[in-house]
Formats: sequence, structure tokens, C-alpha cells
Amino acid sequence: MQSTRTISSPVKGDGGIRKAEAARPFVHVLADSSDKLASVCSILERQFTVAGERLDAEAKLSQVPFAYVIRAELRDVCNIAAIKKRAAKLAKATKRVFLVEHSAHVSISQAYALGATLVLPGTINKINLLTALADPAELASAALSSDTPQPDNAVEAAATAIASMFTAVALGEPLDVVGTKEAGRKIADRISEHGLSEWLTTVRRHHEGTYQHCLLVTGVAIDFGLSLGVGRADLERLYSAAMFHDIGKAQIPLAILDKPGRLDAEERAMIETHPAAGYEFLKSHEKISPEILDAVRHHHEYLDGSGYPDALCSESINDVVRILTISDIFAALIEHRHYKPTMPRTEAYNILCGMTGKLEKALVTSFKQVALTR
Repeated sequence: MQSTRTISSPVKGDGGIRKAEAARPFVHVLADSSDKLASVCSILERQFTVAGERLDAEAKLSQVPFAYVIRAELRDVCNIAAIKKRAAKLAKATKRVFLVEHSAHVSISQAYALGATLVLPGTINKINLLTALADPAELASAALSSDTPQPDNAVEAAATAIASMFTAVALGEPLDVVGTKEAGRKIADRISEHGLSEWLTTVRRHHEGTYQHCLLVTGVAIDFGLSLGVGRADLERLYSAAMFHDIGKAQIPLAILDKPGRLDAEERAMIETHPAAGYEFLKSHEKISPEILDAVRHHHEYLDGSGYPDALCSESINDVVRILTISDIFAALIEHRHYKPTMPRTEAYNILCGMTGKLEKALVTSFKQVALTR
């Protein structure tokens, strides 16, 4: 790649925004070619104050933007190195949206490992990109100050750990079990200090899709365990199981995982392979305990035998699995997707209460304070 000049639309000099543009949130675009850079800037410049740089050019912009939008080939080691060199600056932005042309798990995971808060795969969709950046509450705060606070370290550590897991599955590489458990411990510390509601808000603000779901499940399971007064060892089992529970989804096409709307029978069957697939991948790792393996394989089992993949009944489902299942369902109901409104926590809890015979009634009752008040 050859270096080219920095594109600076309504930004001048050292990155100071013109006063006339100050009311508009500032977005910084990075790309690996001039054509890609220009196309993204042209989409954004009507709604945002925009500056752009080629990844192979020297980083000159000093101002902290509300968001970064990065469009680059992530199979290119030079691009990856260039993004890593900007890691400290990227971390200060509220949003980091990666536009990935190749809709493969390894590219998506690489983007998250580089600090993405959202990945939009495939051909650029103007509406999706603008929607991804158009969070009214954040835009208002961004307009008031360019010094956007850095996202929670626990969120970043956990998202990176999940991305690394998905990459390991996609490439058949060894799994960093210790690092994943450490990320879970950071979530536990964060929730112990600041509570579940703050965690849910932070995760939904910074992440989408499967990664958001795993982070939400882990947070909910941790808070559920804390509310039940479980010991340290059991809490570690819970957050480890939650971090690993959906690893089998790394083998499912993203078009199915992120499909808006109802899945057809064939797609549903594909989704239902993920617990067994995750179990098969993890069982050869010596640092994964039998309890965690059991939770990964059986977190979609129900007490009445109607779950999958093994149609277990009540006596065969242990306590960690029962807690994880409730946490998983609740998190799935309240997660944020750009194509549907977020379900209120009260409504999600009522759905759990209606699953008579499938979930342990005493646990659902105990879960009420987690669902509604914590």
C-alpha cells in the first residue's frame, strides 16, 4: 500500500473542529485505501463531523472522536499492525465500528480482538452504518465533549476473550482457558462493585450480536449467583460456564446467527447444534472442568425433557445448568438488536414465570430481584 494524504472533511489543523460544526458528533474514519476512505466519509459527512486517514499514513489526528469507523481487509497483517498501533487512541472512543467485507467468523473475531464494539460484515449498508452510530443519548453527550470516557475495562477484556475463543474454534487453534476465566473474574468484580444494571447498560451500548449475548449472560449469571450467596468456587464455575456456553456458535454461519426475524426449520436445526459442538471442542482441553462441559452441552435442556441436545429431565440437570439456563433465556430476551426494540426486564421476567415445568420454580422466584431490581 502507498501512503496518501489525510482526508479531513470539516476538520482542520491538529483536529480542532470548526465552531460551526461543534454541535455535530465527531467520527474518525480509517481505511486501507483511498477509495474505501472516501466512500465511508461520503456516507457520514451529512450527519457527522468527519475526518479520515489511510491506515498506512502517519497518525496525525489528536482529538478524541465520538466514534471510529474502520474499513480494512483484516486478513492483511499490515492492516492489523496499523490498527494495533492506534489501539490506545481507539480505546478512548465510545464506539468502534468495523466494516468487514468478508463475512467469516475469523474476520469478525479479528475485528473484536482489535477492539471493535460492533462489526458490520458484507457490503456496506448506509442505513445500517448510520443506525449503528445514531444512539441519541450518546450523540448528545458527544456533542457536549470530545473527551469521551474509555469503556469499562471488564467489557473490553471479556469481549476480547470471547472474540479469541471464536477465532480459536474457526482456526482449530488452542483455547486460552486461563485468559477467558480471568475475563469472567473481572466481570464478577465489576458487578460486585457497580451492580448488574450498570453492566447491562454498558454492554448493550458497546456491543451487538453473539458477543453482546455472551457478555449479558455472564453478567446475569454472576449477579444471580451473588444474589443466591454462592461461594467463590461456585461463582467461578458460573462465570466460566457462561463465558464458554455459546462457543459452539463459532461453527454456525453468521447469516443464521444474526438473522433478523424468525428462523426456518433448517436454520433452527443448525442453531441447535451449537451446545454439542461447543462440548466437542472443549472436552479435549484439560483446564475445562466436567461441570463447565456439562453446562456448555446442556444449557438448553428443560426439566420436562423438551430441551436439546439430550432431552434430559429434571434429575439429570445440575444446579449450575439450571442457573445458567435461566440467565441465558433472560439475557436473550433483553439484549439489544438494531432491528428490534429492547424488551423491558419486567416483560422478560414474566416470560420466565410462564415457562412452567421447564424451569425450576424456586430458582425463577429467587431470580425476581435480579431481573427487576439489581
